[in-house]
Amino acid sequence: MKKKVMVGMSGGIDSSVTAYMLQKEGYEVEGVYLKLHNRTDGYHERNLGYIEDVAKFLNIKYHVLDLADKFTTEIYDYFVESYLEGTTPNPCVKCNKQIKFGAMLKFAQDKGCEFLATGHYAKTDGEFLYEADDKSKDQSYFLSQVDKKALRHMMFPLSTYKKEDIIKFAATLSSVYKEITEKNESQEICFVETVYTDVIKKHANIDLPGKVLDTKGNVVGSHKGYMHYTIGKRRGFIVNGAHEPHFVKELNPKDNTIVVGKKEVLEVNEVRANDLNMYSDETDFECGVKLRYRSPTVACKVLIKDGIAQITLEDPAFGVASGQLAVFYRGEQVIGSAWIIGTK
Repeated sequence: MKKKVMVGMSGGIDSSVTAYMLQKEGYEVEGVYLKLHNRTDGYHERNLGYIEDVAKFLNIKYHVLDLADKFTTEIYDYFVESYLEGTTPNPCVKCNKQIKFGAMLKFAQDKGCEFLATGHYAKTDGEFLYEADDKSKDQSYFLSQVDKKALRHMMFPLSTYKKEDIIKFAATLSSVYKEITEKNESQEICFVETVYTDVIKKHANIDLPGKVLDTKGNVVGSHKGYMHYTIGKRRGFIVNGAHEPHFVKELNPKDNTIVVGKKEVLEVNEVRANDLNMYSDETDFECGVKLRYRSPTVACKVLIKDGIAQITLEDPAFGVASGQLAVFYRGEQVIGSAWIIGTK
């Protein structure tokens, strides 16, 4: 009897090719589309149009799973509240854990599927996550908070391919697939259509001019409202008489001030993180750590005690923000991850 697999389908080329590949490998494939927000601009209708065409071409069934309410409370509200609190959120990480490989995985299992497959560029052996072969598209960072128990039910058929090869291959399959290769890729954060401040504006007045401070607390300039800034940003504020670039070091929501300094004041040697999600039982180890998605991996020592990871960096990092994710790597293997709560 064929093994049954549910494919999370977005209407994009990666998930559409994933469904094709798994069917060719002999799996019984069904698709599921996640409705995560109540957009009225035709967004869902366009996506579902592509999914319907692919489903007809493959002769498979697909489902629509409406998780808009759960997404709003667990992802969207967290995103807005993080900026109001002066931290930098990572909604894609939360969504992968709670929505895609939480609620969607449960839906797949309820439908009798042994596996849930997606078009993510990453690898898993059921015990650990690993980087994909295409490092420019690797998404292991964003998946590193997914529960260890979920890994044995996850499949990433694109893990050994380059994105450009998937696009070339898809264009040869049918006119349906070729059309999908020609549409624009979806943006990284699905509910941010332009810039994040446009989302925050709907919930708060973000244009509140305030004071810029140096690291000693002296007023050195002005800014247009703390929610316009993230740690490491170097534009959009005034520092009186400055001849060198200044960067945001701290955000203070209580008094609407920001602290800035030259690049060296952003230097971080130690990081504290909590809400750990570990795939290894180690509590005292050496590894590499990524402190932002696009940041290089930095060699470090990690000591986990009382639910807090103390991360000592071998070389300093810059622009490390509370609210972002620290992901621990050993080579291509993901050991675990934790949410940054402080730096030194």
